[in-house]
Amino acid sequence: MANSFPPWTEEHDMIRRTVRQFAEERLYPYRQEWDKQGNWPAREMFQEMAELGLLGIKVDEQYGGMGLDWWANTAFAEELGWSRNAGVVMSILVNTDMATGVIAEIGTHEQKEEFLAPVVRGEKIAALGVTEPGAGSDVASIETTAVEDGDDFVINGSKTYITNGSFADFITLAVRTGGPDSGFGGISLVLFPTDTPGFSVGRKLDKLGTRSVDSSELHFDNCRIPKRNLLGMLNGGFIHIMQNFQGERIVGSLMAVSGMEIAIKDALQYGSERKAFGRPLTKFQVWRHKFAEHLTAVKAAKMLTYHAVDKMMGDDDPTLEVSMAKLFAADLAQKVIYDCLQFHGGYGFIEEYDIARTYRDMRLLPIGGGTSEVMKEIIAKYSNV
Repeated sequence: MANSFPPWTEEHDMIRRTVRQFAEERLYPYRQEWDKQGNWPAREMFQEMAELGLLGIKVDEQYGGMGLDWWANTAFAEELGWSRNAGVVMSILVNTDMATGVIAEIGTHEQKEEFLAPVVRGEKIAALGVTEPGAGSDVASIETTAVEDGDDFVINGSKTYITNGSFADFITLAVRTGGPDSGFGGISLVLFPTDTPGFSVGRKLDKLGTRSVDSSELHFDNCRIPKRNLLGMLNGGFIHIMQNFQGERIVGSLMAVSGMEIAIKDALQYGSERKAFGRPLTKFQVWRHKFAEHLTAVKAAKMLTYHAVDKMMGDDDPTLEVSMAKLFAADLAQKVIYDCLQFHGGYGFIEEYDIARTYRDMRLLPIGGGTSEVMKEIIAKYSNV
């Protein structure tokens, strides 16, 4: 139908088929191995994804991308879930969306040539450097400084919880270019090459979930980068970060919805084969009704997320809808995944079954990209509560 919602096309279906095949054949078989190792062969996998044309869904064709929209990116993000490894999915989406989306939006032609196009070609990997030991969702409190010195910025400070941080070629980095009391009005974004002298990677943090990809501490000791690496407006970084957060939060919502759908599918398959008291688990009303409730709620989360995607496509501020989608989907995932693990009984508590990893991985979603508590504050503000 011409007015169907979402407006899926044959092109979207092609993207879905390509991404799912890649996820199932090149990512899924190694999910346990990579979790145990605490890393995955990101550079090799990104090169394969580049050959499939998957690293620049929304990037302009001038820089090697497909030049498509948020609906195409939605299809891409949803199908990555079939890897059943949210750590790997997070690493991919940081590279394709969270750290580079803002470059595509506000970067200069030269910056796109130097930083964005190599990501699309699979030659460079990006990280997003916002969170610090003393500043997470409170972006206005970051302390890493960038002081002007001639034609350069001299950067000092630390970041933490940085996905891809230990192997990224560059970081889309939030720094304080205003004075120590400048608040949100003194923050800028810069593009920081990790081969810059004075940069070092600290600890790779030992995490509850998303264990296949690093979350690292990063240190900047008198690191000098050219002023031309300023991304967007000087001291206008807070606005750029807040706008970029909308894309980050949308893909977080999509990860939640996709993760729930796949976990329920796996659970129902398990329950049709596993018997208790002489009949399959799926024949017990207590579970049939529980899954009926969850399927309904997941559908609601999906449509709310699609509504937020639709808002991203328009000219109006999507912040309210995006915040609602992330809050609802991320919090719902905690309930759905809990019950899927419970449904597996003792088998859900061992690493042989994917639900154990999913249970750990999904716990990040109400925290990363802005906590659920922050989402509630945003919703209350935009709703005049």
